[in-house]
Amino acid sequence: MKLLLWTFALMTAIVGKAFANPACAVCTVAIAGSLTIARKLGVDDCVVGVWVGAMLAMIGYWTIRFVEKRKWTFKGYKVFWMAFSLSLVGFIYIKDLTYTPDVIGIFYMDSFLFTTLLGAAVLIFSMHFYAWMKEKNGGHAHFPFEKVVVPIVLVLATSVLIAYYPICNCARTSGVVPVTADVVPGFD
Repeated sequence: MKLLLWTFALMTAIVGKAFANPACAVCTVAIAGSLTIARKLGVDDCVVGVWVGAMLAMIGYWTIRFVEKRKWTFKGYKVFWMAFSLSLVGFIYIKDLTYTPDVIGIFYMDSFLFTTLLGAAVLIFSMHFYAWMKEKNGGHAHFPFEKVVVPIVLVLATSVLIAYYPICNCARTSGVVPVTADVVPGFD
C-alpha cells in the first residue's frame, strides 16, 4: 500500500503537458467495473444503470470521433455507432443480470435496460445542453471544466432521482427485496 501511495505521489509531482478530455479512459474503466462493486455495496441496479448508460454513450462518442478522424464516415454513421455502443449493454446480461421485463410507464422492458437508455439520453442531452450554453455565452464556457461538470451533474442528478423516486423496480433483479407488509407479516 505504501508503494502505491509513493507511486501516486511521484506521478502527481511530475509536471507535464495536460490534456483535458471529458471522456478519459480511467473514468470509463472505473464506471465499467461499477456494477459488481456497487452491488456489493448495496446500490440499486437502476442507479448503476444510469451510469452504465452514460459510459456506453461515451464509448459511442469516442467511436464517432475515431471514425471522423480517419474519414470513415457514411450516411447516418453517428446514429449507427451510438446505437452499436448502447447495444453493448447486452454483455452485462450475459453474466450479471437476468432480463426480467416489466411495465415502466408506457414501456415494457427490463428496469436496468430502461435506466441504461435513460443514462445515455441524459449524457447526450447534457453534451448538447453544454454546447447551447456555450453558444449563448459568446462561444466561451462560464467556468473552467464546464464541459466536464455539466454532464456529471446531470447524470448524478438523474441517478439521485432514480434512487429516491424509483420509476422502476431493479431491486427484484439485484436480489434485494424491499421490506413491505407483503414480505414481513405484521409489518405496517
